[in-house]
Amino acid sequence: MENILHIIPEIFIFCSALILLILGLFIKNIKLINNLTILSLLIAVALVINQPYQSIYLNSYVIDEFSSLFKIMIFIGSIVTLVMFVSSREDLHINLYEFPILILLSTLGMMVMVSANDLLAMFIGLELQSLSLYVLAALNRNSLLSSEAGIKYFILGALSSGLLLFGISYIYGFSGNTNFNLIAVNYNSESLGLLIGIVFVLAGLAFKVSAVPFHMWTPDVYQGAPTPITAFFALAPKIAAMGLLVRFLFNSFGELYLDWQQIIFFISIASMMLAAFAAIAQTNIKRLMAYSSIGHIGYALIGVACVSSEGLRSLLIYLMIYLVMNISVFTVILSLKRNDAYFENISDLSGMYKNHPFTTILVALMMFSLAGIPPLAGFFGKFYIFVAALESNMVFLAVIGIIASVISAFYYLRIVKIMYFDEPKEEFDGVNVRSLQVLFYPSSFLVILFFIYPAPIIQLSEYAIKSFY
Repeated sequence: MENILHIIPEIFIFCSALILLILGLFIKNIKLINNLTILSLLIAVALVINQPYQSIYLNSYVIDEFSSLFKIMIFIGSIVTLVMFVSSREDLHINLYEFPILILLSTLGMMVMVSANDLLAMFIGLELQSLSLYVLAALNRNSLLSSEAGIKYFILGALSSGLLLFGISYIYGFSGNTNFNLIAVNYNSESLGLLIGIVFVLAGLAFKVSAVPFHMWTPDVYQGAPTPITAFFALAPKIAAMGLLVRFLFNSFGELYLDWQQIIFFISIASMMLAAFAAIAQTNIKRLMAYSSIGHIGYALIGVACVSSEGLRSLLIYLMIYLVMNISVFTVILSLKRNDAYFENISDLSGMYKNHPFTTILVALMMFSLAGIPPLAGFFGKFYIFVAALESNMVFLAVIGIIASVISAFYYLRIVKIMYFDEPKEEFDGVNVRSLQVLFYPSSFLVILFFIYPAPIIQLSEYAIKSFY
């Protein structure tokens, strides 16, 4: 019973999903189910904030500063997705009461992921999250692209789960334990089998964060899935997987960092450079954001590769800024609607400044922020990451990151050029939707005004890494 009291937020989310599933069968009021789901997530935020820090179930499940911050970021991503769902469910043909319940179940899996301190708890969290995401990707049954996205994600996701399980079996076989802390004191540092296990587990986790070379599913799923679901993919699951990756590496193999650091080093460089070049040729804005997210994960992995308190602090700052920037950008993508038809091509933004001047200014500033141009939040996110790399004597990684930033600035600035200088098209009617304005304006102003008062995010990141240092 004492252990159960420490996982009240997880139990509350699980019970909410079950109750809402039964309720949805009888009342058929999708808006009410969606609003109750948002209320459940807001209550869960309060429960997590007041949750006592503790290691439970033989230290297999950890509630600490690190997991609490990640859970709150996951909740924000989930709430944003549900608000987007309200404004677009009918037009996008995802008018299903199961949508918010799948978001809840996926959120529960992500909560388990960021608190998991055991290989089996890690796998349970990953699969609970993934099974919900497979369904979400293919939720629009009337769309061939959505069905294709779901099938691709399911097949590649099953492959990544197989790689992960294979790695888990090796680690257990060569260390005799599944608990991260016990693995750290019982492994043989010269064991080749253990290193093979780490490689396979990292391959499985790299798929979840869509890092190169396990990124193949990302552009197709981002394009094929309905926009609110694409936003969810870009926000919560990536953040949860990064939290799990950090805990797995630092708690289990902190002493073996010279071995796994090389793997992180490679996938970080590969993600940054591939995204910088591949995004240039994209004409669909959702595919462009897919490559953008791959690049941003590459920058975030620099913080992991540093293996230092400065690296972890910069990683957390970067993820918080990434969350806010993507909320703003995906809200804009969901606003590109004329006569109840959505547009996703970059060319559809042509001359947007003529019809929506204030919104266009904010969108341009978001593009500048994603490119890392000062004094916007995106610049400071990259600045902290590169400073941490330099302090860890990883000059080459920092230089590659800067080069990739310069290259990627091209496709962000191209969008600004299209909005301001190309011939205007018909006015969009989705920009004036109130539920989208509630997301767009606060997130945009947070990105723009971050430089005035960055202290809260910096303090939160320093608070969260107490679990490791």
